[in-house]
Amino acid sequence: MIQYESKNNNAGVNIASVLFLIFLVLKLTNLIDWSWWWVFSPIWISFGAIVFFGFGYFIVSSIIKKINKRK
Repeated sequence: MIQYESKNNNAGVNIASVLFLIFLVLKLTNLIDWSWWWVFSPIWISFGAIVFFGFGYFIVSSIIKKINKRK
């Protein structure tokens, strides 16, 4: 019997990368007159969301550990 292994490679493109590339091309071709902060905003926003949810996960898991220790 032949077995096929499925390799799930998560090297895909996310929406922040696509938006950044679109904004970058538009900025470099002078079709938009935005600040570079706005061009890089999809990257900053996605990074900020990761940090925000990471801290949220850390706080919630800390609270759950404290509650479980009391039992």
